[in-house]
Amino acid sequence: MTWLKDVVGTEKAIIAMCHLLPLPGDPYFNKEKGMEYVVEMARKDLQALQEGGVDAVMFSNEFSMPYLTDVKTETVAAMARIIGELMSEINVPFGVNVLWDAQKSLDLAAATGAKFVREIFTGVYASDFGTWNTNVGETIRHQYRIGAENVKLLFNIVPEAAKYLADRDLESIAKSTVFNNRPDALCVSGLTAGAQTDKNLLRKVKNQATETVVFANTGVTMNNFEEQLSIADGAVVGTAFKYDGKFENHVDPKRVKEFMDKVKAFRNEKLF
Repeated sequence: MTWLKDVVGTEKAIIAMCHLLPLPGDPYFNKEKGMEYVVEMARKDLQALQEGGVDAVMFSNEFSMPYLTDVKTETVAAMARIIGELMSEINVPFGVNVLWDAQKSLDLAAATGAKFVREIFTGVYASDFGTWNTNVGETIRHQYRIGAENVKLLFNIVPEAAKYLADRDLESIAKSTVFNNRPDALCVSGLTAGAQTDKNLLRKVKNQATETVVFANTGVTMNNFEEQLSIADGAVVGTAFKYDGKFENHVDPKRVKEFMDKVKAFRNEKLF
């Protein structure tokens, strides 16, 4: 049994993404509709996800494109406002992800009471948004300084739209990440949001991290969830829950319910 049972309520958990629209300071923020519209759309997606039966929700500034690795204060403030306004309506465990800034993600978690964060905590990368460095030692010390030591850390070890500068295979990365950093979970991703996680990579990571939770982080759908969850301990799902399965759309409650009904039947068969 993993920490998922205690924190999220089940093994083979499905963490659903609540993607926030562009925020103040983002290039595509809708100034005419303002923050009230962003909050209302987040509320609509949250309700659809919860009514569909997801196990947990993760709020992220998914449409703050192009992304920053040193996120501005106004972004974190806007995300805190949104979560604060929705707090009384959140009835499942939730996490946060401030793309792509590990320390700001922890700041937001501490402010809102989030149970987990997902981020790039380790490695150096060549990415679509330049050379991308991390400092996991400082990030973990920051976590403890701000009183967020109980927040679970989901390490994304296959960052989207980026490649490790070091010539290392994923198995060795998984092994050394677990040894050096004691992550609560490892997330294995495809190239972009909605891109299927390679099952062979997923299996290699799980074989190296047998005592660590491993998530399929992108591209889990109704067509492949059994295959993915047969290897992984859980999945982070965003695009598959949206109208027509398109990243840019809002959440379709019918798709969520159909997906989760199938996952729960699968879990009942495998776990009980």
